[in-house]
Amino acid sequence: MAMLSHLSLGIAEYERAFAFYAPLMERLGLRLRFAEADKHWAGWTAADGSRPIFFITRPYDGNAPEPGNGPMVAFDAPDRATVDAVHAKALAMGGTDEGAPGLRTHYHPDYYGAYFRDCDGNKLCVACHSPAEAQAVRR
Repeated sequence: MAMLSHLSLGIAEYERAFAFYAPLMERLGLRLRFAEADKHWAGWTAADGSRPIFFITRPYDGNAPEPGNGPMVAFDAPDRATVDAVHAKALAMGGTDEGAPGLRTHYHPDYYGAYFRDCDGNKLCVACHSPAEAQAVRR
């Protein structure tokens, strides 16, 4: 059984948010599970699974999305190059930098992550937890 069923982030404009997230999710190897512009939502899963689902949507109550101070969604990357690429793509798509790619050994010796915010202010992270040597062996 998976620990999480789904994660959702509130968005203000579906088209803008989808254009931001679609290339990031593709680079992370996540599969688009649904995209319904008329319902203002889209969701992605791991290529080999049905859950958890990460999805973007307009808030159910119709009010503007409001990112919290503290909440963050972190995506697992297979290697450090993916962290670098996703962070760069996020900034190119209009995201704002919250921490350039790099080692953060205060979390653990091999933690390599990058932080950014989407166009609605939601905080995101992409992190790789593997040693650099292990990644070189996999290539």
